[in-house]
Amino acid sequence: MRRAWYRQHSHVIAGVDEVGRGCLAGPVVAASVVLDASRPISGLNDSKKLSASQRNELFEIIRTQALAVGVAQVKSEYIDNINILRAAQIAMARAVMKAQRSHFGPLMQVLVDGNQRIPLLDNIEQHTIIGGDALWEPIMAASIIAKVFRDRLMEKAAVRYPGYGFERNKGYGTALHIDGLVRLGPCKIHRFTFAPVREASTRELGSAF
Repeated sequence: MRRAWYRQHSHVIAGVDEVGRGCLAGPVVAASVVLDASRPISGLNDSKKLSASQRNELFEIIRTQALAVGVAQVKSEYIDNINILRAAQIAMARAVMKAQRSHFGPLMQVLVDGNQRIPLLDNIEQHTIIGGDALWEPIMAASIIAKVFRDRLMEKAAVRYPGYGFERNKGYGTALHIDGLVRLGPCKIHRFTFAPVREASTRELGSAF
């Protein structure tokens, strides 16, 4: 897709990205954003390349200036039931549909970060872009929205489920998180089909006999 063509049609093109696919706990979250080319947002980038303060600032700007924003999540128990790839695809489809409902008209295209189309969006033209969250502004914006939204969920989870360091690791398998799994066993929002959680759960069951 050429930049000039995108700028001309940006008002009907959504970017979509997901976050949390590799975590051991918490939901997978996706966001979809339609930007207004007449109101460019300075500082957009892949969310992983931004500091937390930069992401939080851009989160509010995107919500204010974007033409449409949709956010969706699939929780850990459903991830265990349907597998993480399917869960991420469902989250992305729901996010795009939410963005479309908040939009003033139908979307023409969706720019998808990665190399896989979203199965549930056959009625919208899709472009898969490897590394798209570092190349195309609507995907960058979607990555920021998804990341900040999920980080805030995990910070709340840290209060409810202390001992795993969710406020720091956001559910990823850091040393602190693994240590919490070994000491405490899994909590309700862990993904029990993921190997480290499954192993911790097995140890916990074994200790009861």
